[in-house]
Amino acid sequence: MASLTRSLGEFVAGLVQDRVPDDILAKARTCLFYNLGVARGSNMTPYAASARNASIALHGLDANGATMLGDGRKTALLGAVFANAALFHGRTQDDTCGAAHIGAMVIPALVALAEVKRWPLAHFLPALIAGYEVGGLLEAVGSAGSTVEGFRASPLYGSMAVAAASAHFMQLPAAKVDAAIANAASVTGGLLQPIEDGTEEWRFQLGFAAVNGVMAASLTAQGNLTSPLALEGSRGLFQVFTKRGIDSSHVAARLGQDWALRRVTFKPFPVCAFNQTPISAALRLREMIAGRNVDRVEVRMNPYETGYAGMDARGPFTTIAGTLMSVPFCVSHALLRGAPTIHSMLEFDDAAVNALASRIELQGDPSVGRLSCAIVLELEDGAVLRDEMARTPNDYDFSAAQVEELVRSMGEEANVRQAAYDSIAAFARELPHGDIESMLKAFSN
Repeated sequence: MASLTRSLGEFVAGLVQDRVPDDILAKARTCLFYNLGVARGSNMTPYAASARNASIALHGLDANGATMLGDGRKTALLGAVFANAALFHGRTQDDTCGAAHIGAMVIPALVALAEVKRWPLAHFLPALIAGYEVGGLLEAVGSAGSTVEGFRASPLYGSMAVAAASAHFMQLPAAKVDAAIANAASVTGGLLQPIEDGTEEWRFQLGFAAVNGVMAASLTAQGNLTSPLALEGSRGLFQVFTKRGIDSSHVAARLGQDWALRRVTFKPFPVCAFNQTPISAALRLREMIAGRNVDRVEVRMNPYETGYAGMDARGPFTTIAGTLMSVPFCVSHALLRGAPTIHSMLEFDDAAVNALASRIELQGDPSVGRLSCAIVLELEDGAVLRDEMARTPNDYDFSAAQVEELVRSMGEEANVRQAAYDSIAAFARELPHGDIESMLKAFSN
């Protein structure tokens, strides 16, 4: 029986564009446009600047290197990958595959490799699909267990997604893709404690994962011996991070059948994926309140979500890393101020929002499905208002037209010229004939 890394390697190496279902190709283009567009509207967040400065301090400027998007300077390839992943994740509005932000790691890696190595863009889209499929499959199998153990899905499974995508872009054979994924598995990780504490380490976890993934593939290209049981062994990734074994043949059978890209969702608001529905429900209730004062609020969500790091935080908040994770803050903001923006999530001293957030109780309820919620409001005049909102990933699987409208609205908020999105859209639409230079210039328009 083939190991899981071998099965993944064979799938990735054999992935060619004309064998991919049309809807998967279309979704990959939409994800590419979406993540690049989110990144273009994220330059006001502090994380990209911090990552750029760290990369420059370590690697220096390099005229022959890769571009740090939104900045224009060039540095060593891995430095740009790190900085750009921080940019893509800056709004925390990047797309989500289960609990992982695959695109925000894979796309910065592929863009930097395309710019520096000048590899044929004919391989770009299949490499992107390979990253989503490997990372998405591993996340689907392991994230429930690894999250409980305190590990964040994005960096944990993202390093292997980037390794697979990079190996495909390098056109490595199956055995070396296998080894690239095993290399990445041996160095992967990412703690949830910073999210619990409202600190900022997690804003850079995707950058570290992307760098590790590129290095894992590059090392493999030079040749190194890797564990055949890196994923399913007794000391392998799943046993260590989830405390559960897996049936590798059953997992491998999903490749090319249960396409992970079909599970990728998009975020209407710049907050955690788990907070999208509570905000939507609170906005509906806001209309029903009609200006009356709220005494207390009860929010019921699935225990997987209420148990996630940072979800029950009530402040005081000093970073956007805290506000965007907090159900009390997000619901309070929606009830009192309306739909959140990236700027309003930085308003830590809004006394009314903070006061109401302190009166919001979050409860785990197994009868409430994932991505759903039930909210009960008790008003000061004694009235009680209720709203239940049942959502599934399909409700956040927007059409290409909806995604474009959402991305361009981010640009309006961030004062980005719409011509920049025209160039980004053309790059995603025209692959394998896209123009990487025009797309890069869109980040300076």
